[in-house]
Amino acid sequence: MNENISKIIKISGPGLLFASTAIGVSHLIQSTRAGADFGLMIIGFVILVSVLKYPFFEYGSRYANSTQTSIIDGYKKLGTPILVLYLIITVCSMFFVTGAVGFVAAGFFENLFNLEFLGEWSIILLFISCVLILGIGKFHLLDNLIKIIVTVLVISTVLAFTLTVINGPVEQVENFIPKELWTTTGIFFLLALMGWMPTAIDLSSWNSLWTLEKIKQSNYRPKLKVTLLEFRISYLLTGIMAIMFVTLGTFIFYGSGEELPNNNSQFAHSIITMYSSVMGNWSYIIISASAFTVMFGTILAVFDGYSRALNRIVELLFGKNDTNQSKSSRKLYSVFLVVLASGSLVTVLQFGDNLKELVDFATILSFVIAPVIAIFNYRLVTGKYLEKSDQPSMLLKILSICGILFLSGFAAYFIMLKFVLN
Repeated sequence: MNENISKIIKISGPGLLFASTAIGVSHLIQSTRAGADFGLMIIGFVILVSVLKYPFFEYGSRYANSTQTSIIDGYKKLGTPILVLYLIITVCSMFFVTGAVGFVAAGFFENLFNLEFLGEWSIILLFISCVLILGIGKFHLLDNLIKIIVTVLVISTVLAFTLTVINGPVEQVENFIPKELWTTTGIFFLLALMGWMPTAIDLSSWNSLWTLEKIKQSNYRPKLKVTLLEFRISYLLTGIMAIMFVTLGTFIFYGSGEELPNNNSQFAHSIITMYSSVMGNWSYIIISASAFTVMFGTILAVFDGYSRALNRIVELLFGKNDTNQSKSSRKLYSVFLVVLASGSLVTVLQFGDNLKELVDFATILSFVIAPVIAIFNYRLVTGKYLEKSDQPSMLLKILSICGILFLSGFAAYFIMLKFVLN
């Protein structure tokens, strides 16, 4: 047992990067909103979608460890049209996803340093910082930063959650009428919540890329069960944290008569106040710094993940099949960082000051394309591309089928609700 723990510590990083990516917008924003608007009933949906999405994220780590190639390489094995489709999905979603995460991070940045007057310049400064950090430090710096960031968030959230539960829920205002979930507006929010709970399925390829990079950096290839255990611990952490954030949103906002603001800086202030109201005013600056650090870690991971994925797609499409990045490949990675920052900034400016609309649009988009990626990942780990001994168990295969049906059904229902019945 001790030997397994030491191995997990040695290869820790990919799972924590995944956790950092997930805990940002889906937890701080969407889970808190879910609790504030609908109460504890939403926890059931959080657990359900987290369980049904689990296999498709795990398959990224499984495929990378087993084949020593990324799952993006696997998409190429399914056929070049599949890889091109994945490229299209990535390009269509990356500016909205990065823009949403950047917009939220900018709100916490402005709140921490009282820089609301900066406006769009706060996002520009954040994006420039991400490009410089990743362009110079690459994976090693990102890996080390994330471990600190996740530790800080977990400690502060567990403390706030514990104190909130002890203090009990806020007293509801007179004649409080709870929002109904089974309305068009409620269902759209539910889809948005599930779209990034714990994160978008099309980001599962990042797990495989980070797993390979960690093996390369540490010069140590763990057994499959060790890689999967590290990911499972991180995935469980994201689920527990989501439940905590829903509970915090419920106990502090649900029935209070307060509405969470649409402005990103004011929303950040509300989230920080949520923590400090139960921990004491002395904690405001500490929690503010912690929350911004978490969001900054998320935006770093998103920039790295998309740029790394685009880099590998281009290598595969244009014949550069060496998984070791060449000098030209590193330059291409830097180019993608700049393109991603520029396109995401334009996207944010189009939405103006509408935090909820941008986040909901990005998360719903992720939910609609989720079934396609889920099917790709399932085919790769259950067919001829993986050794029988490395393939998932029958229970995991059954869970995968249920997940695909669930995601497909809700995506079809959304499209019908939005474009047919509207």
